[in-house]
Order: sequence, then C-alpha cells, then structure tokens
Amino acid sequence: MGDKTDFEQTLEEQCAARGMRMTDQRRIIAQVMEQAVDHPDVEELYRRASEIDQRISLSTVYRTLHLFEEAGLVTKHDFKDGRARFEPIPDEHHDHLIDIRSGKVIEFRNEEIEAIQDLIARRLGYRLVDHRLELYAVPLDKAKADKTE
Repeated sequence: MGDKTDFEQTLEEQCAARGMRMTDQRRIIAQVMEQAVDHPDVEELYRRASEIDQRISLSTVYRTLHLFEEAGLVTKHDFKDGRARFEPIPDEHHDHLIDIRSGKVIEFRNEEIEAIQDLIARRLGYRLVDHRLELYAVPLDKAKADKTE
C-alpha cells in the first residue's frame, strides 16, 4: 500500500507526519475539529473537547489551534461576527455564504464564479493562485418574495 496523501489522512495523521508531538489532548482537539461541520469558534471547540476530556483548558485549545494553523492544517475565518472560526484545510476549494441573522455558514462551489475570477485576474495581467469569497446574506422572506414576483 502506498502512502496516503494529506487529504486522505486524518488531521491527527497529518500532525504526526509533520513531526508534531500529539498529546492525548491534541488528539481530541484534532478529532473534534475534523468532525465539525459548522466552522466552530475556539469557545465551541473548547466546549466540545472538554466534554470528552475535562482536563482540556481553553488555553490548550488556543495553543493547539495556533499550532495547527502554523502547520497549514487548519484555516481561520473571520465572518464578521467577532469570532474567529476554524475548519481543516479543505481538499477542494469552496466559498462561504454566511447568514448574518443566525450565523449559519454554508459552503458552496460555483464554477461560473471560479471562471469569472480567473478571467478578471487575467484581464488585469495576473494568474490567480488563491482567493477567498464570503457572501453575507439574510434569508429571503418567503411572503415578501411571493408578493414582489
């Protein structure tokens, strides 16, 4: 069997592959991060991790997330709600739509948007190497939307 690529490895395996010392607490934080589907902030990650191991402190979560971020394993988002949120580096690029009322974060990918961004960069004389798109929105009010159509 060949070696797994980064995207086939768990977050814990990626840490070990980079020579990071993996304590039990770091393993739990890595597992909680990997299982999250909602872009949790540090406090929420702490709450989830401390349910598994009460010895985990908030400062341990902060330090561990900083290590993961420095190693290029997680990315931090600031969705303008005053909280830094985290997710493992995705294996495929995606963008985010943020419901500013509920704080819900929806991941999406749109090939037309991707193509337009590449086109804009080329027209300005550049080759796009990375980008981040965040859409901030409120839910459509179904009753009002029906009246205006």
